[in-house]
Amino acid sequence: MNRDFLSIVAEISNAGKILVVGHIMPDGDDISSVLSLSIGLSRLGKDVVAGIDWRIPWYFYDFEETGIVRSYEEIENSGFSPDLVICVDASSPDRVGRFQNFFNGRTVCVIDHHGTNTLFGTHNWVDTKFGSTAQMVFRLNQALEVPYDERLATINLMGIATDTGFFRYSNADELAFSDAAKLVSMGAKAYLVSRIFENKRIEQFNLLSTMIQHLRMEMNGQLVYSYLSKEDYEKNNCNEDDSGGFVGELRSIRGVELAIFFSEYTDGEVHVSFRSKDWFDCSKLAVLLGGGGHPRAAGCTLKGDLFAIIDEVLKEARALMSIQISAGSVG
Repeated sequence: MNRDFLSIVAEISNAGKILVVGHIMPDGDDISSVLSLSIGLSRLGKDVVAGIDWRIPWYFYDFEETGIVRSYEEIENSGFSPDLVICVDASSPDRVGRFQNFFNGRTVCVIDHHGTNTLFGTHNWVDTKFGSTAQMVFRLNQALEVPYDERLATINLMGIATDTGFFRYSNADELAFSDAAKLVSMGAKAYLVSRIFENKRIEQFNLLSTMIQHLRMEMNGQLVYSYLSKEDYEKNNCNEDDSGGFVGELRSIRGVELAIFFSEYTDGEVHVSFRSKDWFDCSKLAVLLGGGGHPRAAGCTLKGDLFAIIDEVLKEARALMSIQISAGSVG
């Protein structure tokens, strides 16, 4: 392991009180990583508090352990003063929201697999060879000799499964399968992970229908995009949690290379998700717009009018697609 990994192991060993935080707009890998590390360190006798400065989607509460994650307000008002702050799956300090306030005067350890990471910690273990941050947490827990049981193994597996699209994305490599197999051998139940994403409300299907009505295609069918406005969410009695995975539905269309989904749940703020199949680098587009992510999955948040933002993003997407096509990136 590299020097930063060893430094993080040493920092954890010497710390008594530890704050583990994930990123805003948490996904399965983020929640898995926060829970797996927090539970693991608690089993070693550490005083650990887990935090995410965002509402956690309701379906993750099928794992009762999700209830240990606290909001920023709860932790701030509790008076908890950690010796060490560990940020997982976050590529820049703004991604942890207001938990940046806990950085001052403290050692900050960053564990992440995004190539766009800004190395904002005291120690930065950032490695893009991993398909998920959950794999990195798995290695850290093993190095610390955390005892695994069925529950911890299943929660840890959730991060690998969700960030690889349940082993359908290009990051589902030999290492991801090997780590998943090890966790299954420790008792992980893959069917419990898949079950939380097969628990949809009828309102979500109505919302999906609305998104499909807004669908548009360009660039000879290689670019597809759609949106949901605040009014769309309200009309269907839904919130942004209910549109999780919609960008993947767009990407699944035959012939599509780049899928873009615009989500306006809050007035004047639009979350933009990018997904690609083979050759388009989503991270370049996201970074250009102030976001980040991976070559095949990235995103950003923009403020302003929804339709003005759609026009702005599409302009940049078309230009980048044309550049990559001209450069012979299409494979």
